[in-house]
Amino acid sequence: MKSPYTFLQSPPEIAQSIAERAKQRRIQHNITQKQLVERSGVSLGSIKRFEQQGEISLKNLILIAFALGATKDFAHLFEEPPFRTTDDVIRAYQRKTRHRARPKKNP
Repeated sequence: MKSPYTFLQSPPEIAQSIAERAKQRRIQHNITQKQLVERSGVSLGSIKRFEQQGEISLKNLILIAFALGATKDFAHLFEEPPFRTTDDVIRAYQRKTRHRARPKKNP
C-alpha cells in the first residue's frame, strides 16, 4: 500500500506516483500516448516506460509536463521551507547577503 505522505515513500514510489498523476492528466485532457508523442517530442517508448514504471529523464519529464500544461508544478520543487521563527528569517537573509572572502595580502 502506498503512503499518502511522500516523505515516507521510497524514490521508486515517488516516481511511480508522479507517473500516475501525469497519466491521469493526459487522460483528463483526452490525449492519447501517440498525441503526447507529437506534442512533447518524447518517444512513445519513453512515454510508455514512464507511465508503466515511472522511469524517465528529467528533460523528457519537463517536455511532457510542458505538453500537459503542468510546468508550474516544478516551481515548488526544492522550495525554501517556510520560516518558523524570526531567527530563521535572519539566517536566511545572512545567507543571501554573504560576501566573498577578501584576498589575503602578501606580507
